[in-house]
Amino acid sequence: MGRKDGGLFINSKRFGSLQKPCMKDMILFLNCMTTSHNDADACARHKEQLVACMESQSKKNRKSWGSINYQLQRLSRGRK
Repeated sequence: MGRKDGGLFINSKRFGSLQKPCMKDMILFLNCMTTSHNDADACARHKEQLVACMESQSKKNRKSWGSINYQLQRLSRGRK
């Protein structure tokens, strides 16, 4: 099923198929930060690559959930 971390239940099946397109860039940035003793200026190139990757991912594959009013109406229909 899942794992418990303190009082938090993590459903591993839900996040198992989640794609991680910027994982490689994030790992490179974190490794650079570790080797440079948290000096962000030394890792500026890795940081720029990570930011560019994250910005490119934020605009695509985003499902529209509709307006807040639609969601509130949908929730209230189930409670009657």
